[in-house]
Amino acid sequence: MDESRMDPDALKVVRRLVRHGYEAYLVGGGVRDLLLDRRPKDFDIATGARPEQVRRLFRNSRIIGRRFRLVHVIFGPGKVIEVATFRRSPEAPDADGGEDAVLIRSDNAFGQAHEDAIRRDLTINALLYDVEAREVLDFVGGMPDVRQRVVRTIGDPRTRFMEDPVRMLRAIKFSARLDLGIVPELYDATVLTREALTVVSKPRLLEEMLKLMRCGASHRALWLMWETGLLHVVIPEVAALLDDAPESPGAPERFWRMLTEVDRRTVQRGAPLDDVTLMAVLLLEPMLEALDGEPDRMTAAYDFGDPVFQRMAVPRRIADGVCRIAAALPKLRVRKPGRFSRTELYKVALDVQSIAQAAQDPET
Repeated sequence: MDESRMDPDALKVVRRLVRHGYEAYLVGGGVRDLLLDRRPKDFDIATGARPEQVRRLFRNSRIIGRRFRLVHVIFGPGKVIEVATFRRSPEAPDADGGEDAVLIRSDNAFGQAHEDAIRRDLTINALLYDVEAREVLDFVGGMPDVRQRVVRTIGDPRTRFMEDPVRMLRAIKFSARLDLGIVPELYDATVLTREALTVVSKPRLLEEMLKLMRCGASHRALWLMWETGLLHVVIPEVAALLDDAPESPGAPERFWRMLTEVDRRTVQRGAPLDDVTLMAVLLLEPMLEALDGEPDRMTAAYDFGDPVFQRMAVPRRIADGVCRIAAALPKLRVRKPGRFSRTELYKVALDVQSIAQAAQDPET
């Protein structure tokens, strides 16, 4: 691969580790993106050196984490290279413990390079680049999947999803963001194990949903979630709106067009929109239906939104913003809504309004 496209600081870290006798590779998304001819966001490093050993080699570093420690090597403001020691998969669970026993609750055992690759989620994310030999190490069959442009789990997808149900959302995110196909066995396993998402911690579920909205391909990601039934588990209120298209004429189309507009703006800006904007867009159509004809729009907005906010532990700042924007939207269309126009939320509300306007039926 063309090393001129790699982060020079990441290369320095790898070479210093190797020079001191440690095995070290570029790993994960940076390697994957280069192979797919995309611009990597960052480069991570996996090494045989323990965190304390890495820390001794780099004065500009700090050890972070409790359950599993990582090293951040710092190169100026906002520039961090993450270095992780090779890990291996946890011990196999008790075969008599049922499906719940498969769920991974601890993942903090050191291992070797091939064990570190095997414990990752998707084949395309488990490739290592040997800087000295200038070759890709593939222990999981990731290179054929890169060439075929498909997403596949390492090992049986149903087992991997039961170990960590968030892997279903990650598979969809990479399929959408990188424009990759999903192999049939992964798709089928997603449908069969979708209810496992109910055991995921609420804050983690919210963060993964926001990642889907921020990725610049939210339209395709949410479509895949709806198609596989994941959306029915995470946000059934939105799934019901999309399922009942005849009962909500025009609403599903507006929902998809809003996501297209979010993606357009994300790509154009080169950065995601505000989280309040993203959550408001995600819930706007079903929430506006719930508010239709209600005299107290704010109370009705909270009545509709609270189950969603509780299901994903949405922070109060975001939840309040979504409800206030939905309640105030009709006023924004005709005039400045008094004191609301002097709040920080007003600019976010205008963004939501402009996204909604861009999603109106072109014929109207």
